[in-house]
Amino acid sequence: MKETGLNRKQLGALGEERAAQYLEGLGYRIRERNWRCRTGEIDIIAESGPLLIFVEVRTRSGNRAFGTPQESVDYRKQQQVAGTAQVYIHRCQLQELQPRFDVISVMTDKAGGSISIEHFENAF
Repeated sequence: MKETGLNRKQLGALGEERAAQYLEGLGYRIRERNWRCRTGEIDIIAESGPLLIFVEVRTRSGNRAFGTPQESVDYRKQQQVAGTAQVYIHRCQLQELQPRFDVISVMTDKAGGSISIEHFENAF
């Protein structure tokens, strides 16, 4: 049995929901969640003024023994998100918006209760 009571997929969905609520609270408009194409998936695509924001959400429970969630967004993941963002911009004809890549780190306790949300703008 897992310590958190939540499996990895449930924990990820919980983190993405909290991240979306956080962004909406800042006045961002959520365009897409879990947008997929052949090159990959983007957790959240949001809009704020002239910005089109591609957000990678990382959720962890418990301690930081394995590093912080944002540290797990490595170069390969950054390249995958950037490539997928290009496909989205092209398909939706959104070239007039300025792309930005953010990471939102959600830390929870073992039961899935929120401990912290950190937002890293222009993360890569």
